[in-house]
Amino acid sequence: MSNYIKVYSGNFIDVQRIFNELEKENICAVIKDESESGRLAGFGSSILGFQEIHVHKDELDRAVLTVQEYASEEEYQA
Repeated sequence: MSNYIKVYSGNFIDVQRIFNELEKENICAVIKDESESGRLAGFGSSILGFQEIHVHKDELDRAVLTVQEYASEEEYQA
């Protein structure tokens, strides 16, 4: 069982913004890109640019708060 948990999934731009916010909070996050992994392995992917952010389970609560703050800011600006 993995110690990393998905906290967000979306397009490249949103993932990069959230990843940077997590870094500012000293939360160690990992970006998982299935389409890039598939491309490197010689397989195709139907969802290009779709990525996931995973954090260690010990940092889950703080990470979820950061993601929620980002999401609420995006809704407010739209």
